[in-house]
Formats: sequence, C-alpha cells, structure tokens
Amino acid sequence: MKLLNEFKEFAVKGNMMEMAIGIIIGASFNSVIDVLVKQMLLPPLSLLSNGLNIDSKKIILREADISSSGKIISDEVAINYGFFIETFLDFMIVAFTIFMVIKFLNRLQLQAEDTTNNKVSTPKNIKLLTEINESLKDLNKNLTSKN
Repeated sequence: MKLLNEFKEFAVKGNMMEMAIGIIIGASFNSVIDVLVKQMLLPPLSLLSNGLNIDSKKIILREADISSSGKIISDEVAINYGFFIETFLDFMIVAFTIFMVIKFLNRLQLQAEDTTNNKVSTPKNIKLLTEINESLKDLNKNLTSKN
C-alpha cells in the first residue's frame, strides 16, 4: 500500500507526466530529424558529390556466395560506415538543437531570476529570497551599529 501511495504522489507531482511528454516529443523530434537528414541534407550532398549515396557506403569483408540457381549460400559480410555517418549526422543535429533550446531556456531563467530586470516578472520564490536577504542585511547593519 505504501508503494502505491508513493507512486500516486510521484504521478501527481507531475514528474511522470513531464517525463511522458518529453518522451513523446523526443520520439516525434527524432522523426523530424530523420526526414531532415535523409530527405533534405543528404540529397544535395549526393548531388554535389556526383551521385554519391552516403548511406550505402560500406567496406565488404566477404562477398555473398550465390549458387548458379540464384540461391544465397552465404550472406555478405560488410562494415556499413555510410549508415554510421548518416546516424552520426542525425545525432549531431539533435545534440545541437537540444543545446540551443537549453541555452535559450537558461537565458530566460536568468532573466526571470534577475530581480533588477523589470521586463520579466520575477518568480515569487526569488522575490521572497531577495526580501529575506535584504532583511538580513538590514538586521546585520543594525546589530553591528549597536556594538
């Protein structure tokens, strides 16, 4: 019963919902990046390189053995480095995009926490901490002036 109550508390606090939303958006974002790389970036690169298809590039370690009747005796063994390049390009785009989003959010958070900035409303907890800090400074001044 205690475990169920802890799970309810976890779910109600929003952690689970935020995580679920993040996973769903991340999966959708991955699809967008996949299309961006395969359908928008790689075709111009292929055109610039005289039709070079990056994702089909590989180093063949052993050719496939095919019988005279067309039956495959043994499969081809190859290192598909083109697929790695494509996947790495996907990763770099996702990593850069996430970096830019986090950088933007950090800038917004710093603006929100700046109590002297009147353009952005300061969160209540930051205002309260600022007031406590100012009160402690005043109290310290009063105590030191009496000594």
